[in-house]
Amino acid sequence: MVSLGFDPPALEGDARTLAFRGRLTIAHVQSIAEPLAELPPGGSTLAIDLTAVERIDTAGALLVHQLMARWQAAGVDVSLVTEGPDAPRLIAEVAKHDDARPVPPEPQNKMVQRLERIGRATVDGLAGVVGFLAFIGQTLVVLGKTLVGRRKLRWNAFIHQCEAIGVNALGIIALLLFLVGVVVAQQGATQLRQFGADIFVVNLIGRATMRELGILLTAIMVAGRSASAFAAQIGSMKLNQEVDALETIGLSPIEVLVIPRVLAMALMTLVLGFFGSVCAIVGGGVYVWLALDMPPVTYIGRLQEVVLMSDFVIGLIKAPVFGLVIALQGCYQGMQVRGNAEDVGARTTRAVVESIFMVIVLDAFFAVFFSALGYN
Repeated sequence: MVSLGFDPPALEGDARTLAFRGRLTIAHVQSIAEPLAELPPGGSTLAIDLTAVERIDTAGALLVHQLMARWQAAGVDVSLVTEGPDAPRLIAEVAKHDDARPVPPEPQNKMVQRLERIGRATVDGLAGVVGFLAFIGQTLVVLGKTLVGRRKLRWNAFIHQCEAIGVNALGIIALLLFLVGVVVAQQGATQLRQFGADIFVVNLIGRATMRELGILLTAIMVAGRSASAFAAQIGSMKLNQEVDALETIGLSPIEVLVIPRVLAMALMTLVLGFFGSVCAIVGGGVYVWLALDMPPVTYIGRLQEVVLMSDFVIGLIKAPVFGLVIALQGCYQGMQVRGNAEDVGARTTRAVVESIFMVIVLDAFFAVFFSALGYN
């Protein structure tokens, strides 16, 4: 194989000739690029002779084009000497793309840019809300058919989800709510002691944990565990086209994937909410027993006096609603996964954040609603 080379520019009066020989290809142009760059432009004309070149590709054409452009910028009239039209055509095509420069965008007013971002975010948010409401509607239709017996509930999947959501979360819920009960008791006792009202710390522990904190913190913990799991599981199935496979064989993804998770979440959030509230009450009782010398019998008797049945019922009403919202959000975000594994992570994060946000909003709504009904 003949390597690439060139002869030094031959001077004939005020005209110069630069002759290449060999293969002007990507494998060889690097060896002559630097010597060519060091050639000082001179004379009035330059003829680039390519008649001895065996082969030329885009790399060689780019090298010739850049050489021509540099000499032309110095005021030299450059011409090509070739045996056929292929080399000039390739050099012209490379020159056309090399000379193309992206047109810089016109500077835009910063206020317009901010308004544009706000508008885009608003449109995306409204589209997400509409999509979520549509998903809720589809799920409720299938759920209604399941409850009236027109569709079969997949009991194996339901029991498996109950274990994953509820049984596996008992330990962390017990520890978290026990410590919350201790903190509520300690802070309440510290403040009430200033007024000689230590006994009312039982009121604070009982009503706060049974009506608000026990259910709310349990729902937040379940959202962190299970909403993320739902989004990741269903999102991975979307990427692997398993959801499409279900539709292909005539099965509804909502019936197979969503309904068991929604029902299990509603049931297990109810159970975990009651369990967590009891753990918080136990944690508060341990603190008042050790720090305030209040016997457990007195503590339990005081709880029976101050904790109303309405507090217990309100907590049990809120828990399954929170569970439904968490499950729907997790499954919806999983169904929205598109593209690649990175989207699974983004949707999982979004499922957790939006689930917790919706739980807190619903808790505020329930607080105002039941207060307006007179259940203070």
